[in-house]
Amino acid sequence: MAYEVEPPKYVRLAQTLQGRIEDGTYPPGTRVPSENQLVQAFAMSRPTVVRALELLKRDGWLESRQGFGTIVRGRPEAGEQKDRRGRTALERDESQAPGRLIEVGRVPVPARVASALGLPKRAKVLVRRFLVEEDGEAVELVSSYFPAGLVEGTELETSEALSGSVREHLETRKKVRFDHVTERVSARLPDSGEAELLELPEGVPVLSVLVIACDTSGQALQVVDVLLPADRQELEDTYRLN
Repeated sequence: MAYEVEPPKYVRLAQTLQGRIEDGTYPPGTRVPSENQLVQAFAMSRPTVVRALELLKRDGWLESRQGFGTIVRGRPEAGEQKDRRGRTALERDESQAPGRLIEVGRVPVPARVASALGLPKRAKVLVRRFLVEEDGEAVELVSSYFPAGLVEGTELETSEALSGSVREHLETRKKVRFDHVTERVSARLPDSGEAELLELPEGVPVLSVLVIACDTSGQALQVVDVLLPADRQELEDTYRLN
């Protein structure tokens, strides 16, 4: 059984506030609630609230303006974001990437993926699972999930490695447009299959980076679960692809 480690309270609060910015609850140019209001609304300590706000300021979602308080900036521009694992996962060329395609097929949607795709728990999705290798050593296990309706008319179900990125393939075949990506990070123990593929000793956790790729309306087109050794650290982030 895999156990997921919940992120710290300040990260969860930052994720909640970021979600409210994205859905328009806190539009760009408006003030976010004061520290006192957030403390009362979320029943969290002031240090937790301060850390959450600082995290959002650091990542470009908020800014402090003298005499006005904390102001919403909106989604950060692409130039503010660097070295994102989500972009790498979406733009990987399977035919050229170091590693191998180990699974292609329709599977029951995992709970976290169902939530991201807006699907019922028992729905079937297509998964393409790729093991990234460097110098013969497994370094990442990348599982890409697609809603069934997006698969028709594409080559995503082929068991051969795709030439070009999945993003390019979908934008060409389905006339969709990838706009932004959200990354959610958690730590958990791998199941036996994951541990075997990543050659992890018993009890060693993995870091799961859940990459949610959306169109301009916010509809998720693809969800990628990137598993790697847990000694690497990243925070949730959202950024534009174009």
